Amino acid sequence: MKIGIIGAGNIGGNLTRRLTALGHQVSVANSRGPQTLTDLVEETGATAVTVAEAARGAEVVVVTVPLKNVPDLPSGLFDGAVEGFAVIDTGNYYPRQRDGRIAAIEDEGLTESRWTERHLGHPVIKAFNGTYAADILDRPRPAGDPDRMAIPVAGDDESAKKTVRALVDELGFDTVDAGGIDDSWRQQPDTPVYGLRAGVEAVARALAEASPVRTEEFRG
Repeated sequence: MKIGIIGAGNIGGNLTRRLTALGHQVSVANSRGPQTLTDLVEETGATAVTVAEAARGAEVVVVTVPLKNVPDLPSGLFDGAVEGFAVIDTGNYYPRQRDGRIAAIEDEGLTESRWTERHLGHPVIKAFNGTYAADILDRPRPAGDPDRMAIPVAGDDESAKKTVRALVDELGFDTVDAGGIDDSWRQQPDTPVYGLRAGVEAVARALAEASPVRTEEFRG
């Protein structure tokens, strides 16, 4: 597949490494420009592009930028993506550490990914937000391996969710359907599943045990 990755930090960089290794055609962008991605390009064979170019021809677009920067992404971000493309949102809201207070999340009760989706103007699939970046490289396992990790995947678009779950499987991880985007609070920071390195049953149980009450540490 052709995959666009917006954000070349820990998650974006390691997804670039794994997806190119699997034979996908990856275009990667960051806020500082293609000229700053030379090392990653030389390592992986990915193509460095501007943010505005990242989705062109893409079947999957990964948005992996700090939440506070989502509103600054250019308009027409997905112009040129193929029909039926999926958007993966890996983002998390860290009001005290990074993002500042976002009223729509805290006062209106929007999930973090619903807020992101509204800014992007396209449905998103929430995945990898609670995954350690190093695990993308170090912990893939074949299907059926007892040590294979599972990743929760939430989203409203069932076709896009199917695409994303198949891609996660190809990357070497099981998936658990975590419901729609309005249910994605179950995998936000400081929930039982966040950062959990476990299989399908434990991940499903952790999702079920989550509380919708935002903890004090993650309030602005």
